[in-house]
Amino acid sequence: MNDMSNCATPSAAGPNRRTFLGATGTAFAALIASGCTTRSAGRNVLATAASKAPFGGYGDLVPDPAGMLDLPQGFSYRVLSRLGDAMDDGGTVPDRADGMGCIDLGGGRIALVRNHELGPQHDLGGDYSEGFGRDAQGRVLPGGTTTMVLNASTLEIEQQYRSMAGTIRNCAGGVTPWGSWLTCEESIWTRERELADAHGWVFEIPADAGKQVNPAPLKAMGRFNHEAAAVDPRTGIVYLTEDMEDSMLYRFIPVVPGQLAEGGRLQVLALTDGITDARNWPENGAATRMAVGQNHPVRWIDMDDVEAPENDLRLRGAAAGGLKIARGEGIHMGDGELYFCSTNGGAAKFGQIFRLIPHAGGGVNDTPDALSLFFESTSGDQFNYGDNLTVQDNGHLIVCEDQYTDTVTNHLRGVTPEGNAYPLALLRLQTEPAGACFSPDGRTLFVNAYSPAATIAITGPWYA
Repeated sequence: MNDMSNCATPSAAGPNRRTFLGATGTAFAALIASGCTTRSAGRNVLATAASKAPFGGYGDLVPDPAGMLDLPQGFSYRVLSRLGDAMDDGGTVPDRADGMGCIDLGGGRIALVRNHELGPQHDLGGDYSEGFGRDAQGRVLPGGTTTMVLNASTLEIEQQYRSMAGTIRNCAGGVTPWGSWLTCEESIWTRERELADAHGWVFEIPADAGKQVNPAPLKAMGRFNHEAAAVDPRTGIVYLTEDMEDSMLYRFIPVVPGQLAEGGRLQVLALTDGITDARNWPENGAATRMAVGQNHPVRWIDMDDVEAPENDLRLRGAAAGGLKIARGEGIHMGDGELYFCSTNGGAAKFGQIFRLIPHAGGGVNDTPDALSLFFESTSGDQFNYGDNLTVQDNGHLIVCEDQYTDTVTNHLRGVTPEGNAYPLALLRLQTEPAGACFSPDGRTLFVNAYSPAATIAITGPWYA
């Protein structure tokens, strides 16, 4: 599993939209691997990690004297950006930092594009006059993205600015192979909030914009409670999660790979063996339960009326045989395989991780895609409400927990290729870690503290 969903290179040194459109199949996958990172190919990394003795984690977490982030011995962190910090465009860093992607800009610079899950009642962080949508009083809505341009070696911030405004609850998203960030609205608020525009869309943000942009919504990708997105670099197909108790997993097949605004076809995932519910909740009965590690052949169901004014895409998908998933959240596209979280799925309702193997031809030939339940938590101490996820060089998933109670703080959890979970870090603040993504060289893990917003860089002796 090499980290394609959280790293891309739009510079001359690596793939951009033009080279994406001119490359196909394994040639493009090789282009990503060589231009974006210096990492080994994902399947080789996975095999190497799996052949060693079982990995049990980095050791006990050492209490942080600053009371922010406990890490194993030998690891350290630094805060790059905080709520209220001045930005180069005259605004300040807004709150509720959520999904995030790292993109190599070339020339020794990287970009962190960061979502802000803000609703109409929140502070925009500046006097911005442009944006996609407005409230009933005509004010630009505060949701959107900020971008930090960093020196790749020192991690010093060279530029920080609001890159999009006017949206609602930008939760997660995903990096594209051509060097942009897909930011997703986790809200379909419109009439009930007296807003000027419909919401619940995906937007595309160039990582190297250098200023605020105002892209049109990618309406062919559907209107629903969007969570995250990941692109298969072999096909340009975008996979999308939905944060609802009865959500679907979607895929968007673009008319022109790499040009999402040109439209395409939206589908929901279904299984051919009759299973229609992957949540494994006890009240649903044992007959529909999915076992860990078992592959299930996949079929895809075409959806119509995808702008869904009644917010019924998932309901229509389920009625057609689509697979129900409990709160689909973080998603990662690796080397020929895709992983996504179900936050409260499983018999114990502490979370699941699924693995999808998409056919290299887009699943349109004789070989169907395959879905399996990769991991299911049996207790909150093991793994508690997985949300955003990414991957380490060694093939381990890194998952952000998202559980709020009076006593629980949230971990970053590692999950080995064998499906064993271990604690990587503990966020001592009563908030969630979010947006975990690795630098192109694999040496730094970036992560957000949701609120009060902070973006953190973690370094240490990563297991390789």
